[in-house]
Amino acid sequence: MSAASRASVPGAVAPARPLVVSTDPVLLDDLLRLLAAAGSTGELTSGGGPLRRAHRNAPLVLLGAEVVGSAPVRALPRRPGLLVVASAEPPAEVWPAAVELGAERVVVLPRDETWLVERVAAAVRAPSSPGWLAVVGGACGGSGASTVATALALAARAGEQGDVLLVDGDGWAGGLDLLLGAEQSPGLRWPELAGTSGRVSGPTLAAALPEAAGVAVLSASREHPQEVPTEALLAVGAGARDSGCGVVVDLPARSVAAEPLLAEAELAVLVVPARLRAVAAARALLEGSRPWAPALVVVRPVPGGLARGDVAALLGRPVFAELGADRSALARSERGEPPSVAARSPLGVLCRQLLAQLAGRAA
Repeated sequence: MSAASRASVPGAVAPARPLVVSTDPVLLDDLLRLLAAAGSTGELTSGGGPLRRAHRNAPLVLLGAEVVGSAPVRALPRRPGLLVVASAEPPAEVWPAAVELGAERVVVLPRDETWLVERVAAAVRAPSSPGWLAVVGGACGGSGASTVATALALAARAGEQGDVLLVDGDGWAGGLDLLLGAEQSPGLRWPELAGTSGRVSGPTLAAALPEAAGVAVLSASREHPQEVPTEALLAVGAGARDSGCGVVVDLPARSVAAEPLLAEAELAVLVVPARLRAVAAARALLEGSRPWAPALVVVRPVPGGLARGDVAALLGRPVFAELGADRSALARSERGEPPSVAARSPLGVLCRQLLAQLAGRAA
């Protein structure tokens, strides 16, 4: 039975239709044609109460690129399932506007027609599955937490876990784009997104960010360092997960964002160098009901340092894993190459252990 036939049956509820907002008649015709190909029809409106109601109830919202800066559209709250559609490669200003609106993706026709038809069909049929959030911190400076976070994102992407965002939680750090070798790649950094709030879609954000080895990175800026606002960090994490993306955040252990961010995370990892002072700092972070208390402890051996068993005894809890020495890691970093997550590499072994934990918790 067709959608139209179901709607004509007494007592039947008409299926929700995707909302289409555009002032471009050519684009509008293309969108209606593609909706029909997906077995759906569109609801057309441009402002006022009807726009707000349709925006709230539609399974999918399609905004023409020409309307993203209009007052009625900018006044709408963020929601999942919002797409910006352009009939050609959009001008540069459309990308930050799409991110600000929380758009899932900027769709360019005719290149993305097949993807759009499939996305409409999926939206009408069922919502997308949520993503996951992993937070990695270090017990002290120089712990190697940034390298572990970067490797975890690379391993997740290599393991075909879908889109992955790597997020720098420290606006004053050197920038995670350096660890990916993406420091020269164009794209947004934290200064352009520091005012973000609400929810930000992962795929749209990823398209506007530097990328390496299939991982998009939201990095600190070396030219304009600044604090990363907690609200903006939460917006990226929550919005990307809503869109089905995996998110890895490299977070300073004593960040004010630790409590709200870790409360939402499926996986928390604390990297602890095997030195007495580092272990003492880690114990303070892990005690009682503090935000890092549920974290898995990863020990990074150091020459002349404590043994794994000694670290566990001092912490009063088990050590999840020990990161083996990788003689190539420093040289790769200095050459601007991403960390190796090959099956037998130390980081590869560790990240697969962590991803197994993540899969069990996110299930």
